Amino acid sequence: MQNQAQPRAMNTGPITYKWFGLGDINGFFGLMFDNMANLSFLAGTLVIGFGFPADIIYTRMFPGTTFGVLIGDLVYTWMAFRLAKKTGSTEVTAMPLGLDTPSTIGIALTVLGPAFVAMKQDGHSAENAALMAWYIGMATMVMIGILKVVMSFCGSWIQRVVPRAGLLGSIAGVGLALIGFIPLVDIFAMPVVGMLSLGLILYTLIARINLPKNIPGILTAIVAGTALYHLYYLVGFGGASYVPPNLELHPGLPSPTLDFITGIVPALKYLPIAIPFAILTIVGGINVTESARVAGDDYDTRQILMTEAVCTLIAGVCGGVAQSCPYIGHPAYKRMGARAGYTLMTGVFIGLGGMLGYVSFIVELIPRAVIAPILVFIALEITSQAFLHCPARHTYAVVFAILPTVARLLSIQYERPDIVPVGHLQHLITQSGHGLPEILVTIALGNGFILTGMLWGAFLAEMIDRRLKVCSLYLVVLAALSFFGIVHSSALDANVYFPWLLTAFHRDIPYQFTQSYLLLAAMVFVLSFTVKNAEPAPPG
Repeated sequence: MQNQAQPRAMNTGPITYKWFGLGDINGFFGLMFDNMANLSFLAGTLVIGFGFPADIIYTRMFPGTTFGVLIGDLVYTWMAFRLAKKTGSTEVTAMPLGLDTPSTIGIALTVLGPAFVAMKQDGHSAENAALMAWYIGMATMVMIGILKVVMSFCGSWIQRVVPRAGLLGSIAGVGLALIGFIPLVDIFAMPVVGMLSLGLILYTLIARINLPKNIPGILTAIVAGTALYHLYYLVGFGGASYVPPNLELHPGLPSPTLDFITGIVPALKYLPIAIPFAILTIVGGINVTESARVAGDDYDTRQILMTEAVCTLIAGVCGGVAQSCPYIGHPAYKRMGARAGYTLMTGVFIGLGGMLGYVSFIVELIPRAVIAPILVFIALEITSQAFLHCPARHTYAVVFAILPTVARLLSIQYERPDIVPVGHLQHLITQSGHGLPEILVTIALGNGFILTGMLWGAFLAEMIDRRLKVCSLYLVVLAALSFFGIVHSSALDANVYFPWLLTAFHRDIPYQFTQSYLLLAAMVFVLSFTVKNAEPAPPG
């Protein structure tokens, strides 16, 4: 390799970097609609699922959130030019950056929505409750940004210490239950429209079959699905469920503000959700940078990580509620011939769209059933990657790490006032047969689900590998976190606590869960002295 690189270094002529081509157009539509899908589901989840005022989403949350994408894609574009100049390559592909799908949907479902509902239950008006939820979301992003800045220096250490089954398995749970299942419901709520878009996404992105004339599959799915939706319902085939979109521009500037300080204290209880999301994007950034290196673009890992961390921090300070991260699809964009034009166009389009308001216009125009297939594809990609990139013997650990997210999916339904009326949930919880109440256990298993899944997958992977003392250490950590409600909180609002201050009824969860983890840890530790064979278990 050094011998091949030497002539390039001696080349004194100007290097012409082919930074824009036909592949950048395809790449732009793919990366842009990925971001649009996240923004659509952020808005739809809050408005439809929780009754959140749309104006605050469009004019307060969107500008700061998209501003982070603008800054990140501009920096990554500049990095591509710099790498091309350094290496003499004319075919450098910029690292794609956008809104992180798992945490965008996860924050909406487990932070913003529940915070809004809790504030309304405390007597706040919908407007004030939404503003307070926004402050909490901003504070959460600032904390995630700070964590990511710190972890950009130690992300590789986390990757080495925590088994991949825990890291990827926990995020696979988010992909399967939250990113995959919830959008699937939206698709089949309008099946004629949704299945057309889903079929085109599966045809072009999963089966990897090109459309005639190499027409971009994502663009075709969005345009065809949107046109069919409005035509289908306008002529009356869809019944009376058609609601004309509110096609208005909602401009707003991503102005730096200290309003997030108001939300810091209430946001602290969401740290068990925020910390794993930060860790996973850092570790994911390491993996993505490595995949780019294998594809031929040798980016500096720490600079890639620091960029996404600073962009998340900037977005939070400017009103954003979703973190940005490098996307896993760099090799795919390189194969389609994209260079640096696609990240430049995406950053400008998304960033200006949040400020000028046309992003909200597009979100209103394109129905969720049409854009949901993109998220289903992302869910399939995330979940399959967890199994493909973990040792075969750790398959059980990956599946085990997914289960807490299933509990969280169920508990989200319990928290929705249109399904379980306010005040009725506590009544259902107190009705129990033998053992702890089933609904309360489900809620506890779902609280802190990302961190729980990561630790469950980790301890089982260590057990499979016969590293029993390390396995018992993970169980002790789970016991300590359970005792204070950092995971498995018995509080309906997922608060952390001192368990001795809880009512006798809610105290059973932290005490019994902690005892169970400690008992299992002690058993595994004792058994570690009886196992002489250090070889890991064979697959299957």
